[in-house]
Amino acid sequence: MGAVHDTLAELRLVDHHCHGVVAVDLDRADFESLITEGERWPGSGISPFDSPVGVAVRRHCAPLLDLPRHAPAEAYLARRAELGRREVDRRFLAAAGVEVFCVDTGFGPADLTGDAFGTYETYEIVRLESVAERVAADGVEPDEYAGTFARAARDAVARPGVVGVKSVAAYRTGFDLDPARPAAADVTQAARRWLLRGGRLDDPVLVRHLLWTAVDLGLPLQLHTGFGDNDIRLHRTDPTLLTDWLHLTAGTIPVLLLHCWPYQRQAAYLATVFEQVYLDVGLTLHYVGPARARAVVAEALEITPFRKLLYSSDAYGVSEFHWLGALAFRRGLGELLQDRVDGDELSLPDALRIARWAGADNARQVYRWPADS
Repeated sequence: MGAVHDTLAELRLVDHHCHGVVAVDLDRADFESLITEGERWPGSGISPFDSPVGVAVRRHCAPLLDLPRHAPAEAYLARRAELGRREVDRRFLAAAGVEVFCVDTGFGPADLTGDAFGTYETYEIVRLESVAERVAADGVEPDEYAGTFARAARDAVARPGVVGVKSVAAYRTGFDLDPARPAAADVTQAARRWLLRGGRLDDPVLVRHLLWTAVDLGLPLQLHTGFGDNDIRLHRTDPTLLTDWLHLTAGTIPVLLLHCWPYQRQAAYLATVFEQVYLDVGLTLHYVGPARARAVVAEALEITPFRKLLYSSDAYGVSEFHWLGALAFRRGLGELLQDRVDGDELSLPDALRIARWAGADNARQVYRWPADS
C-alpha cells in the first residue's frame, strides 16, 4: 500500500466536528432514519440500506461486528442488537482511531463522553443558534436582545472545554445575506418581529447579527455549507456567497467550512485566497463511501493550501459513521498522496507531512485547546 497509507493508518486523528451518538438500542426504522440525510418513506420500497452509504455500512462495518462483508441488512441489524449499543460503539470508536473529538452539542444526541467514549479527549463546539433560541425562550425585550444574547454567548464559550462556535445559517437563511454588521436599531426591530412570531432563529438580520457576534467572541467559527437534509436550499449554501463577509472579517477569526459537497472546489478557492478560511469534507465522505472518497478529497485539494484541510466525520447518531468517516478519509487521502509520490509529483516527506497536517495537526493549530489557553 505504501508509506503514506501506513502513516495514515497509524495516525491518531483529530475529529474537529462531530455529534454524539444515541444512548438507546435501535430498531430497523430508527437505524435507517439515522443513516440518511433524507427521510424514510414507508411503503415506497426504498431503503437507506440501498444507497451508497447503506452499502458502505454493510461492506465496511459488518466485519467489525463479526459478520461477513456485504452482510444483508437484516443480519447486520440482528447482530447489532445482539451485541448491544455499548459494545457496538466501543468497537467502532476503537477502529476509527480518533484521539480528539470536537462535539457540536447544539443538535440531537450530545453525549460523547459517557459509556464507550469516556476514555477519549473531547471538547465542545457551541451552536450559536441554540444559544439565541434559549435567550428567546427565557424571555427578553426586543431592545435587550442583542446585549442578552452577547452575554449568553460569552457565558457559553467560557465553559470548560469549549474550543469553538458553530452556525447553521446555511439552514436558516442561506449565505446570500448583506455582509455588513447590522445596526443596533435594525437588530432591535428584527428581534421584535422574531420574538412575536417565535420559532427558529431565521430572521436574516438576526442571523447576520449572530455571525458578527461570533467574530466578537474571538473563537474559531464552524459554518455548515453544502450537503444537508431537505431543510436547506442547496443553492444558498454555496460558501462563495460569503465572499464579501470574509473580506469584512479578514484578520479576525478562523472560519471553518464544513462538509462543502458539492461546493468543495468553491471552498478550496476561498481557503486559497483568504487567510482565515479552512475546510473539511466531513459528512460527505461517509455518504459517498470509501470507494469515492478519493475523488472528493482530490477536488478539495486541487488548489487548497495543505495547512487548510482538516479531518471531520460529522458523525451523528450512530457510531458506524465515526468508523466510516475515518476509514474514508484515510483511504481517500492516502490513495491521492501515494499516487502523487509514485508519480514523482510529491516527495515522500512532503506527503507524510501533509497527511499528518490534515489528519490532526491543522486542527490543533486552529483551535484553542485548553492547555494552550
